[in-house]
Amino acid sequence: MTTETGQTPPARLPASLRSALAPALGLAVFTLVFTALMAFTYDATRERIAAATEAQQMRLIDEILPRGQYDNALLKDAVTAAPPANVKRIWRARRGGAPIALVFETFADDGYGGRIELIVSLGIDGKIGGARVSFHKETPGLGDYIDPARDRDKAKPWIGQFSGADATLPPTHWVIKKDGGAFDYRAGATISARAVTHALGQSAAWAAARRDAIFAAPAGSHVDADAQRE
Repeated sequence: MTTETGQTPPARLPASLRSALAPALGLAVFTLVFTALMAFTYDATRERIAAATEAQQMRLIDEILPRGQYDNALLKDAVTAAPPANVKRIWRARRGGAPIALVFETFADDGYGGRIELIVSLGIDGKIGGARVSFHKETPGLGDYIDPARDRDKAKPWIGQFSGADATLPPTHWVIKKDGGAFDYRAGATISARAVTHALGQSAAWAAARRDAIFAAPAGSHVDADAQRE
């Protein structure tokens, strides 16, 4: 068949094939639009999510290391610990360029409910400034007293006893009194207290022994597990 101009018109797909392709084409268009929207949403919310995460980190850090004690951009002055240390990210607090304290993340994998994550400050004198639980799944009303937000004793929360503890004391010191150590626990929930106490002692000793290497390391680098304090 030709037109009045003598040209052959373009071939048309059969109606049955057009009907079959229509859903696939619609799905492809939907996928492209959905992907574009997701990318836009991610870009639009990424900064807000990062800001919220940073605010949460600083809220906990402020509880164990007051901002008036240092003047550097703490969250940007960070390194990480190389395995097998039970220390993860480490922030370095300085004042006038001089080392003031370390703030680090650590964890215990032997809590009653599984992993317990903590954030700890360690002064240049080797003493713990404070500690806070940042994540846990301990039993509500029983083992969750390790978190001061859940501790019923608001005047003297359990985790406050670690403030001022010397990181250089031997491992036998860093156990609960029930096991012959120095730290209190709450009856009926010794597993939670035991896990936190051991993790704090082990991580604080690791950081104290590598204090100079940690402060000297370039921001964003890894601190070797074998590095030792000068």
